[in-house]
Amino acid sequence: MTRVIGTQVRGIRAPIIRQGDNLVEIVADLIVKASEQEGFALHDRDVVGITESIVARAQGNYVTLDEVAEDANEKFNGDTIGVVFPILSRNRFALILKALVQTQKNIVLLLSYPCDEVGNHLMDVVKLDELEINPYRDVLTEEQYRKLFGSQPHPFTGIDYVDMYKKLAEDGKITILLGNDPREILKYTDEILVANVHLRKRTKQQLLRAGAKVVYGLDDLCTKPRKSGGYNPEYGLLGSNKASEDTLKLFPRDGQQYVEGIQKRLKDLTGKTIEVLIYGDGAYKDPIAKIWELADPVVSPAYTAGLSGTPNELKFKYIADNQLKELSHDDAVAVLKDSIRNKASQAGSELTEGTTPRRIPDLLGSLCDLTSGSGDKGTPIVLVQGYFDDYATE
Repeated sequence: MTRVIGTQVRGIRAPIIRQGDNLVEIVADLIVKASEQEGFALHDRDVVGITESIVARAQGNYVTLDEVAEDANEKFNGDTIGVVFPILSRNRFALILKALVQTQKNIVLLLSYPCDEVGNHLMDVVKLDELEINPYRDVLTEEQYRKLFGSQPHPFTGIDYVDMYKKLAEDGKITILLGNDPREILKYTDEILVANVHLRKRTKQQLLRAGAKVVYGLDDLCTKPRKSGGYNPEYGLLGSNKASEDTLKLFPRDGQQYVEGIQKRLKDLTGKTIEVLIYGDGAYKDPIAKIWELADPVVSPAYTAGLSGTPNELKFKYIADNQLKELSHDDAVAVLKDSIRNKASQAGSELTEGTTPRRIPDLLGSLCDLTSGSGDKGTPIVLVQGYFDDYATE
């Protein structure tokens, strides 16, 4: 074995990106500068990841809460909006709820329990069992929830989200319920905003079949430009983040032209075909807080063609434990490399068992998100090298 380095991941520091910046040039030029400054070569099938936030910032993809309220008032005609299954988040949903309050309509908020869609818990599941509450059947009012469970601050943020959401409106304009059947909201209103992310299509269908007159999702709000110019025709408010006290940054649009433009510029500058993706939240679960990180509608909203599909891999451990254990080191290496070179013929065999099928952009997007983080590292661009190499690659 002559090569001892496999996959390498580098966070690339970038200048502060502002609206109107030429992100294609900035990203490509930074990758070339990093390779020259740090003394590493660029290769075909290297991968460049760009966090969605700087793409949205460069294109000025922002909306004000007034614009969200205006859109909601155009879609909902009655005096009450039912909001179904939002996630518990200061950054993600609180400002959207604040905008809905600005419509001057009553809000009936149905929260899923014992946790929201991405794993933020509203109660201790052990106590839930002790109380013999059935989350598939039982609906709790806010008063019942408080009587049974008291205050339930988030283990990391210390925020009581039920209390925080309630205080976004005065004079009892927000009624909070806990339940897992979206049709319960129809007891209060037939105009519904579906606020969950990954199961939104099913929730919409359940409500429409049950007789709801007006059903929209977060993906149906801010799909067309208003005064500020911000919009996302595919995802609407899904993937939005708090930018200021009265502004939301939307998930970026037109991502494909960015990734293809960066790939072309890198090809012009280096002669290499480098893959490019835009990434948001990674798809992983925190083992302590039980939070599934993916609050964005997808891990990667845009990526170049070479990142399509799923990995074709053999289970290294299985081969080592079964086919190689009686061989000398040199013979074992030779057999393993030969198996890898011919792995196309092994598809579906026991040699691939345990290699969990995941899409390449989801895996790479999660890797990039973990690398750049969401704090002050200042590396919104990530370079991944050797990701497509394997043990047989010299």
